[in-house]
Amino acid sequence: MRTLFLAGDSTAAQKYADAAPETGWGMALPFFLHRGVRVANHAVNGRSTKSFLDEGRLDAILTAIRPGDLLLVQFGHNDQKVADPSRYTEPWTTYQDNLRVFVEAARSRGALPVLATSVERRKFDADGGAQRTLGAYPAAMRETARASDVPLLDVEALSLALWQRLGPEATKPYFNWTETEQDNTHFNPLGAIEVARLVTAELLRTHVLAPRETRRLDDGIPTDLITWPDAEENRP
Repeated sequence: MRTLFLAGDSTAAQKYADAAPETGWGMALPFFLHRGVRVANHAVNGRSTKSFLDEGRLDAILTAIRPGDLLLVQFGHNDQKVADPSRYTEPWTTYQDNLRVFVEAARSRGALPVLATSVERRKFDADGGAQRTLGAYPAAMRETARASDVPLLDVEALSLALWQRLGPEATKPYFNWTETEQDNTHFNPLGAIEVARLVTAELLRTHVLAPRETRRLDDGIPTDLITWPDAEENRP
């Protein structure tokens, strides 16, 4: 068995009962992986590449990661926070520098680093066109992946195309739209499942995973399979 370690932000993170129905796509990833690939979800709400590293969260991964494991890295949403120096990174300098820290750390342990551009938010123009919201960060990650010879999962482009196909109204059930909240960044179970499907398909396309390591890519996944634990002591 090998482990896929996930480093990222709230779009991917484990959610707990007090946040339901908000769902990170990392929670749905195991539905598409055979039992020989385990998911260790280290994504945490509100983190950027900078704050994740500054808090020692990569160090926690490195104590557990083993040769042959995977380190999947998705950041960008919080790296955009210009007004917050604890999180902000500049896309073509500090953001890329931080991504290379993840890459080299994984390689130092004999693990395979994988970079994933951030999943797009739900934003449409007046004509119903899905809009990009992540600035230069996806392009900066693409360049880093090319320069470092790292597999790239272009989740930003794929999710943008999915939101465009669905349109403004049909995307609402994918995001955390409830009676009390209209959240265009975080997912409901349906959205988390479909983004996890995109991620798994990219892992397969880039040959990071073999076909025997994936499953159910063409199947409907019941949203009631998503559960939210309430064990406070397990929060990162």
